Amino acid sequence: MTTGVCQLTYEQMVTIIDSLDDCMQDFLYVYEIATDKYSISKSALERFKLPGREFTDVVESHRIFTYPDDVEMLIEDLKKMGTGEKSFHDLKYRWIGKDGEPIWINCKGRTILGEDGKPRLMLGCINEIGKKQQADNVSGLLGESSLKQYIQSVDGENISGYILRLGIDDFKTINEKRGIEYGDEVLKRTAECINRVILPGQKLFRIVADEFAIVDFLGGTVREAEKLYRCVQQEIIQYIRQNKYEVFYTMSGGILDLEVLDNWSYSEMMKYSEFALEQAKRDGKNRCEAYCVSDYEKFLKHRKMLLDFRYSVNNHYEGFDLYFQPIVSAEHKQLASAEALLRFKHEEYGFISPMEFIPLLEESGLIIPVGRWVLRRAMEMCKAMLKYIPDFKVSVNVSYVQVLKSDVLRDILEYLKKYDLPASSLIIELTESGFIESDSNFTAFCKGLKEHGIPLYLDDFGTGYSNFHYLYDIEPNTIKIDRSFTLKAIKNTYENSLLKHIIDMIHGIKLKMCVEGIETEEELQAISKLGPDYIQGYYFGRPCPSAEFMEKYANMNG
Repeated sequence: MTTGVCQLTYEQMVTIIDSLDDCMQDFLYVYEIATDKYSISKSALERFKLPGREFTDVVESHRIFTYPDDVEMLIEDLKKMGTGEKSFHDLKYRWIGKDGEPIWINCKGRTILGEDGKPRLMLGCINEIGKKQQADNVSGLLGESSLKQYIQSVDGENISGYILRLGIDDFKTINEKRGIEYGDEVLKRTAECINRVILPGQKLFRIVADEFAIVDFLGGTVREAEKLYRCVQQEIIQYIRQNKYEVFYTMSGGILDLEVLDNWSYSEMMKYSEFALEQAKRDGKNRCEAYCVSDYEKFLKHRKMLLDFRYSVNNHYEGFDLYFQPIVSAEHKQLASAEALLRFKHEEYGFISPMEFIPLLEESGLIIPVGRWVLRRAMEMCKAMLKYIPDFKVSVNVSYVQVLKSDVLRDILEYLKKYDLPASSLIIELTESGFIESDSNFTAFCKGLKEHGIPLYLDDFGTGYSNFHYLYDIEPNTIKIDRSFTLKAIKNTYENSLLKHIIDMIHGIKLKMCVEGIETEEELQAISKLGPDYIQGYYFGRPCPSAEFMEKYANMNG
């Protein structure tokens, strides 16, 4: 510390701090130990929950705005600085922000001794270590906080254009296989590729991890953004070729047309552009998608539905119901079984299609508890129906998530025992398209069903790509033909002949066939000629709640 600084008074140091406040992002402070006074840059009041820019009783006052877990560590260090036991303060800890949330800081300071050799002043600097960087040295670009400042500096009412958000596909794999240093090199070269094709006036930033943002406030259109994205693709391909395919990667893009914004908000821009980019990645990667309001509203709807599903699961499955649809023997037209079909009625949206809510349950894992509830309800109904139809069966659809992520076979056996049902009274339906044929859980599950005498149906036959392979691998008892296939067979001679051959082939390997989607007498007559074993469809009955099903069909075979 120079002699000049040592001779400055507390008041003079406060004046210097004030004069430098607009010149820096960090916060300067001075602590006069003898009089127990403390002063910090005025701008710190906008960020932290301080009692004021100047306060006394310094050590104890720090308890007000220091994160509770860090208080004792800080106070101990400040006391050592005050007694002269230490002369340099360097701690990483948390202060409380204006919003009540903790903010990581790095606080450094040095003491200045008085003429008596005791600590007189403590001078230092505080900077946020959790704050996003202004620039990125890897890519050589400005960072996300600079992007935020740039957006907030313009008048949105007089500007149009777009944000093109770019993300390297599966960048994590590059880091894992080649190392972080190699990944940094890829980021650097990618930034160069993008820089070569952006137009004068457009600005490029590196934002989160492997993502970049091109900002066009020049009135550019979505079509122009798509063209720019293709130019970026070509530059990356060229780089990969020049690098002799040492690494191969693709890039996805999300376009936000600024015209769709309700207000000029940085958070909205980031939220919508991220959604568009994620949409491109979900749709297969190496592609570009423009933000669509209806798609985003659907996303919000699904997010709300997921919250409501969780509430329902924790509140006796409120909103869920189990419907049953009859399956009859093709020869005698008698009730053979019923398929249990899950339904959900939302307070705001009404009845939601299973095609919409089942994937959400699967993605969230909620299909596991809901699936157990379905098993219980189905077996309750089956137990009741067996009093009227001794050989009655109920079929339950099991999701691939249940098989891969839970012990669903144990659940099935537990409920069969609980309701004192024979194994043959429960049919498990699997949709071939959902399963990974080599998965050991799937193989073990099918084997377990067979060992315990539980019938297995393969659903939606004709919609997958490896159906015949599955016939030999899992050896189902019955095959179900989807309505889309049924309609083709009724309307088209070739498809009719094909279905006839499939049914004959199924019978040839000692399996049975159920045809779904029969809705009229004409359809029934046409399909019956092909010789299926079971028929299912609206012609015999629509799905209905268990009480209604019991009333309609309990005496059907009498």
